Amino acid sequence: MKVGIIGTGWIAEKAAITLNGLTDCEAYAVGSRQQETADKFAAKWDIKKAYGSYAALIADPDVDLVYVGTPHSHHYDVTREALLASKPCLVEKAFMANAQQTKEILDLAHERKVFLAEAIWTRYQPVVATVRDLISSGRIGQPHLITATLGYSMGEKPRIMRPDLCGGALLDLGVYALNFVRMFTDSDIASIDGYCVKSATGMDLTNTMTIILKDGIVANVQSSAQCVGDNIGVIAGTEGNLIIDNINNPQTITVNGPNRTYIETIRVPQQITGYEYQFLACRQALIDGLTEPREMPHAETLYIMQLMDDLRRKWDVRYPMDKD
Repeated sequence: MKVGIIGTGWIAEKAAITLNGLTDCEAYAVGSRQQETADKFAAKWDIKKAYGSYAALIADPDVDLVYVGTPHSHHYDVTREALLASKPCLVEKAFMANAQQTKEILDLAHERKVFLAEAIWTRYQPVVATVRDLISSGRIGQPHLITATLGYSMGEKPRIMRPDLCGGALLDLGVYALNFVRMFTDSDIASIDGYCVKSATGMDLTNTMTIILKDGIVANVQSSAQCVGDNIGVIAGTEGNLIIDNINNPQTITVNGPNRTYIETIRVPQQITGYEYQFLACRQALIDGLTEPREMPHAETLYIMQLMDDLRRKWDVRYPMDKD
């Protein structure tokens, strides 16, 4: 599978490193708004084709999958252009700026019958099945409480501070915490609420969210672009708990029994970066003729974006592309 990478930032670099470590996928092309930038990126990561515009990359007939690695604020236009050219797309999280953009892009993909996926990498990792199996097998009894934190000290990065770049911690980090809850629970959400501390530019810098599920599980999750978090996730049940060491890229699962007695530590398979699973999932989905990945269905992508829209309305955190 020949992948065309849109963007040349750090997340695009991580994609290139990952693809260079795979045998069934190739970092084939890179597209930037400037030819010089594309040339430098291609030379650094041994990429065959370098394009000085996104349109030129999308027009390359040999590109099997377009990976959109731009800021959230720029996902809509480039993804729409790719879909109109019938190019399968893997779009970085957060998928779009808001639910309205998400629905429009998903509708376009359905209409044109083109494969489209959200690159929320944790959804594709094998650890998801491991945790689900531990829960369904009764190892911790009936779950009742989920907690998760994700925090990085990001300083004054424009993509966090600027409304026009869809800034704030929620779309950048909180999306992982919300997905952590959704990955391991089947119950519908009865209610969600939260609070945040905002920057002078009106972006949420640290936030906390409380989710009540219809089956009685309570989830307390938080994210911050202001501090170094422990990034731990815990699923607590009547007979024990599971401690996931890093909700952003789990490496170990600690299983504890009654009275927090230690039982075992489960380690995930060795990774290239952890991004490889989303590219391999896209490749398999394309082989199977699917228009969405099994691991992250379109309905779930839209639902998560709707949750984040609801929270931003409560917090009065707005982007220029919001219409309500």
